[in-house]
Amino acid sequence: MIPLVFEHRGGRVAVEADVGARLLDVAQAAGMPLEGTCGGQLACATCHVVIAAEDADRLPPPSEAEEDMLDLVPAATRTSRLACQVRLTMAQAGMIVRVT
Repeated sequence: MIPLVFEHRGGRVAVEADVGARLLDVAQAAGMPLEGTCGGQLACATCHVVIAAEDADRLPPPSEAEEDMLDLVPAATRTSRLACQVRLTMAQAGMIVRVT
């Protein structure tokens, strides 16, 4: 299991996820308010999250299509990701994910 921490509105929720799980599914199961309207088809950005700066390098880089969608998010940062595009590995153990 992969331990993760979600931050939202000043609170923290610690969870454990299966290897290979989509970050979006884990966040939704933890009660985080992420929609994922397009079902992971890179047609929306309703699952935008910000990865803690110290953890961002532990993820593979976003695809060009993901970067294109993130360009449409006004609140996007250098460490923004679409949760539907992140498959979890043990490399992300302890990662902090901010839900905006």
